[in-house]
Amino acid sequence: MIDKEPEKIDFDAKHWHALYVRSRSERKVLTQLEEMGVEAYLPLITRIKQWSDRRKKIEEPLFKSYVFVHSSLRQHYDILNVYGVVRFVTFEHKAVIVPDNQIVAIKKYIDDPLEDEQARNNNDDLKVGQRVRITNGPLQGLMGRLVCVNNKRRLVVYIESVGQVVPVSIARAKVEPVEEPQTDNPINY
Repeated sequence: MIDKEPEKIDFDAKHWHALYVRSRSERKVLTQLEEMGVEAYLPLITRIKQWSDRRKKIEEPLFKSYVFVHSSLRQHYDILNVYGVVRFVTFEHKAVIVPDNQIVAIKKYIDDPLEDEQARNNNDDLKVGQRVRITNGPLQGLMGRLVCVNNKRRLVVYIESVGQVVPVSIARAKVEPVEEPQTDNPINY
């Protein structure tokens, strides 16, 4: 019989976590967290909304109902008591740690979503639904599925830690096809 030493938990180590919040309360939660001194991040994108009488630029969350927090375990109870916070995104009853490189990639994408649109390449090697890898730019290394090939290339990038699908407009020159692993049970996005 092997005696395992219990895993030591560092209650003061800070990591990024995703919070699931009430619908349309992301900004209120962000403000309350910042007032508490908790580092929080709400990625916002600008979209043009069309009404019957006008068009308007609207800033809205990239991930609806999610706010990211850089917190320690010691702060979790206080964070959960913020009005509008529903829960931490968890796996096996533990708050999922969002890797720093994913937060950095999201921040870079928000800062410059269509960075460096280059001349269109030949798209014969890409098919709709195919897995692709981003090879250049702030989202380098992330994988997704090609949604369509029009004037713009649109990839669906699955951010695993959050469980959200994010459509990303990206130049053809910044992606490469990826071989599909052979499985009996394919996953469709």
